[in-house]
Amino acid sequence: MADNDAILISGATGCIGSTLARSLYSDGRALVLFGRNAESLEKLAGELPGSQVLVGDIGDADSLAGSLEFPDRLGGVVHAAGICQGRPFGESDPALIREHLEVNLVGPSELTRLALPALREARGTVVLVNSLVGLYPWPGWIGYAMSKYGLRAFAETLRLEEFTTGVRVSSIYASRVATPLQAKVHAQEGKEYVPDEWVQPETMAHTIRSILDTPRDAELKDITLMHQHYPRP
Repeated sequence: MADNDAILISGATGCIGSTLARSLYSDGRALVLFGRNAESLEKLAGELPGSQVLVGDIGDADSLAGSLEFPDRLGGVVHAAGICQGRPFGESDPALIREHLEVNLVGPSELTRLALPALREARGTVVLVNSLVGLYPWPGWIGYAMSKYGLRAFAETLRLEEFTTGVRVSSIYASRVATPLQAKVHAQEGKEYVPDEWVQPETMAHTIRSILDTPRDAELKDITLMHQHYPRP
């Protein structure tokens, strides 16, 4: 990956995505901003002049092929988009599970597949923002847990298949990050939300950048990122 190879950020206008985009831009990195809200993307691109905008619905993977134009080279694809809605399995339904799988797993896998030629050209890095739930399932979050476990399998398989091309794959298994989505999760749980108690978006962006900036002689395969007050024995 050369320093001028573009980084594609999925969920670019979200809290994590936009924080990462601003951080990368401040160092002169070329950006491809992907999301489904064209107005929000254009507003962010106006703040980060020269950034390319790609509009697409990560929750509708079938619509992505043929509708997106990628650069010839991509130094990285960062998947920061996702949904999380709590519901016990006994109160769940196919629509809820299907929505989580489409947005958190099927869409990211298809976007990666379409970007693969550009990633191979630059020997780029795929970064998947997973969750601790992808390692240790939590009751009451069946759809989310299924999608994150699937994302883990996708990362492992992609890494093995792309080893000879030089494309690296990294997963971040994060505990709760202080974003608007986290505020909604707390509301679903009926708990008070105190943003300072959780991992900050800037910390997540710093972690993603560490992966992207790792020299070619190594690969950060998996990172577990827990908030400072995570329960300990």
